[in-house]
Amino acid sequence: MYSIRKYWAIFQITLINSLAYPGELIGRSLMIAPFMWIFYQLWKVTFSAAGTDTINGMTLYSTMWYLMMAETIELSRPALARTISDNVKDGSIAYLLNKPYSFLLYQFSNSLGESVFRALMNAIFGGLVVWWLVGSPPAPLGWLFALIALLGTWILNFCITCLIGLSAFLVEDVSPFVWIYQKFIFILGGFLIPLDFYPEWLQVIAKALPFSAMIYGPSKLFVAPTIELFANVILLQLTWIIVLGTTLVFSYRRGVAYLTVNGG
Repeated sequence: MYSIRKYWAIFQITLINSLAYPGELIGRSLMIAPFMWIFYQLWKVTFSAAGTDTINGMTLYSTMWYLMMAETIELSRPALARTISDNVKDGSIAYLLNKPYSFLLYQFSNSLGESVFRALMNAIFGGLVVWWLVGSPPAPLGWLFALIALLGTWILNFCITCLIGLSAFLVEDVSPFVWIYQKFIFILGGFLIPLDFYPEWLQVIAKALPFSAMIYGPSKLFVAPTIELFANVILLQLTWIIVLGTTLVFSYRRGVAYLTVNGG
């Protein structure tokens, strides 16, 4: 119980610290507004050119609210991989590893604390713009399902970005891996284009990967909440959390064993 309170305290401290500069938080969150305006113009032309109100079960309304949720998730992610890489480069990783807490749980609590208010502000500003463009938000059930799935999204993102960060134990510069990860999110996660618009064979592949459980799953639940989809998304998230979480713990132990700290 004491251990849980310790990481809860870390989460709370980070959460409060994220409000230390409200202007920076609001300014960063406002970036979602022009993104949603651009997406609206692009998809309005797309549906108009197709001569139909519905494409593969998605309307302009559902597409815009889907993209709002996808943008909210993506823009709320902390730069954990680069942070760990910087810690390795400047030697401060030695200081962090010697603290009386689990390095992985500390990073998770800290990352979660950074993400909460970012996600809230992005959802508010993005939601206001989309509400103005296409109409009121989806039903409350969609909010509930998406919120539950969002926790799985944060855990999966932590596992992957922490794995990328830990690769700095060997290669130090993780920028190429971060770039590749972002592209997987953009394409196979359904960030730029909902997976519903992909060819059937590509949908099957993409929907089996963790990237779709991080972006497509919660965003689709937001606009089309069903018990079946909710169960599928949660099951996929849990499966990949177990796989990636196990890999992360193993990689961390191996990395620490062979770590040579620069300047530390």
